Amino acid sequence: MARDQRYDILFEPVKIGPVTAPNRFYQTPHAIGLGWQRPKAGAALRGIKAEGGWGVVCTEYCSIHPTSDDSPYGFLTLWDDDDVEALAQTADAIHAHGSLAGIELWHGGSHASNRWSRVPGIAPSAIPAMYHLPTTARGMDLTDIKAFRGWQRDAALRARRAGFDIVYVYAGHDYLPFQFLSPRHNRRADQYGGSLENRVRLLREMIEDTKDAVGDTCAVAVRLAVDELHGPAGITSEGEGRDIVAMLAELPDLWDVNVAGSLGNDSKSARFSPEGYQEPQVAFVKTLTTKPVVSVGRFTSPDVMVSQIRRGIQDFIGAARPSIADPFLPTKIREGREDEIRECIGCNICRAANNEGVHLRCTQNPTIAEEWRRGWHPERIATYPAREKVLVVGAGPSGLEAALSLGRRGLDVTLADRNTKLGGRILNESTLPGLSTWIRVRDWRQHMIAKLANVQVFPGSEMTAEDIAGFGAEHVVLATGAKWRRDGVGVNGMDVLELPKALTPDDVFAGAALSGAIVIYDDEHYFMGGALAEKLTREGHSVTLVTPNASVSSWTAMTDEIGFLHARLHELGLAMQTGRLLLGHGNDHVRLACTASGRESELACDTLIVATGRLPDDRLYHELATAPQAFTLTRLGDCMQPSSIADAIYSAHRFAREFGEEAVAVLRRERPPVKDFA
Repeated sequence: MARDQRYDILFEPVKIGPVTAPNRFYQTPHAIGLGWQRPKAGAALRGIKAEGGWGVVCTEYCSIHPTSDDSPYGFLTLWDDDDVEALAQTADAIHAHGSLAGIELWHGGSHASNRWSRVPGIAPSAIPAMYHLPTTARGMDLTDIKAFRGWQRDAALRARRAGFDIVYVYAGHDYLPFQFLSPRHNRRADQYGGSLENRVRLLREMIEDTKDAVGDTCAVAVRLAVDELHGPAGITSEGEGRDIVAMLAELPDLWDVNVAGSLGNDSKSARFSPEGYQEPQVAFVKTLTTKPVVSVGRFTSPDVMVSQIRRGIQDFIGAARPSIADPFLPTKIREGREDEIRECIGCNICRAANNEGVHLRCTQNPTIAEEWRRGWHPERIATYPAREKVLVVGAGPSGLEAALSLGRRGLDVTLADRNTKLGGRILNESTLPGLSTWIRVRDWRQHMIAKLANVQVFPGSEMTAEDIAGFGAEHVVLATGAKWRRDGVGVNGMDVLELPKALTPDDVFAGAALSGAIVIYDDEHYFMGGALAEKLTREGHSVTLVTPNASVSSWTAMTDEIGFLHARLHELGLAMQTGRLLLGHGNDHVRLACTASGRESELACDTLIVATGRLPDDRLYHELATAPQAFTLTRLGDCMQPSSIADAIYSAHRFAREFGEEAVAVLRRERPPVKDFA
């Protein structure tokens, strides 16, 4: 198909200092969790982005010195010349597809506790470290500042030797250069503290040093947080954020601007922000500089992208999460296939991977970070050599993914679901406050399945074991999902409780009657307990959210949502009790026990909803597995292991990729060379 002319502006080349980007699609720096230990995997991931049409592809944060060590998280290093060869693999992989390669040079300051290097941390002023307490970063003296400038310069020179086209000066996300800018961190009384001009001094010097080192061949980008979102006590887009840009307007070759305060502000989930949500803070930047500007906002719609360019908000479409969900997003727009874009749902499972210290994962794109380790490509899958028949029972996340991927392999696939609408658990979860984008998981797969003539879909078709056995398929895949438990067994409460009148989230979604004082007991700790509490409170119910953990929905800390969620629940006036374990449910109360002391208490409760855990809906599997059959039998997703939507989709995608092949016992791993240092 021909490209829609409305989107031509997105494919215009843009000059960035001495280099030129082939289009306006800019994969901004983002973590992938592979780090300096796995350069081949990192290079393969970034190379796929370039192949997918991103005109600029940047690395994640790359430490310039051992005083900036973010272990156990995966970060890159340019500490010495040995790092050059490893990073050159990434630059080469990006260049192989005609894209520019950017590298984000980084020093974390008080955000880096140096657990691996065990070198004392540094900051503008003595301040407690942000993580891995108890640790305090020492205040830098002028000798330290001079040394720091040398580290930035040396790393920039190494970056140039590695082949990068854009070299970053990183003054965002509360890291060291930004700590000098912000009066919340900088308490110095010398030429690097006090007035804004003094606090900007180090950033100005870093830009000048970097340009002096590489400016003749590489562009120099500044990544700046223009608003800390901490009000007048810090940097704001109406105040000093604007002033900083005005002071340095023409010095860098590109401005990469965002909000700070925490990484969660810059990577806000769809639950708490719309597409393009950073525009109010960053829109002023282009009015102050002639240099190109890029920012982010979870952009997935090409019409919104064009609007950003035409209204003068930015020159590039910056993206991290949308480029993870669909590395081929630019190519699909260019080829007139925008209907095939696998849109980011903003669930922040990618951020959870980073916060857990593991490699990247994505709900929409199961191939991310598997490009080298498993050899997976997001747009290509091997054709199966035989036209065999597969019956997939259940059209939730894993069933849809299995049907689509097996169909793409060329098998004859029949997908059946007892419900008249496809989607399984997503049909319910996407109705919760802020989670409407999650329906994209269903919509994209349903749309792509409709393009395959070899996949037939039968909604409203409940299959019994006898139906399945008589269907005549050579392979049967069960993706029948899971059900919420009613017995109170969860992460903390392992005892089975007699709760005959308790409701589960499944009951609530099915329309169960709710009355009187409602208690939601959350011992699962992800989104369900808090989202149900918000939904029912907004509907006018009296709700108390109870959890045995120290905070409600505690696992949402991994998805960078916990602060936003707590603020919202407090604004709603929701009653919350933490550190309370469920013991039982009477006619008008629940019995609780303090998790610390064991002291028991009662709480008024007419309706109890337990969100503690889920059990596989594997009845069909066991019925079929107990008798000899003429077909292979497999269960996938929540039917095998209740978990996140991302895990359900990954389970199905892996099955489809490995269908008919011998299972690989050991994943491909990168091993460091063995050297004798004796």
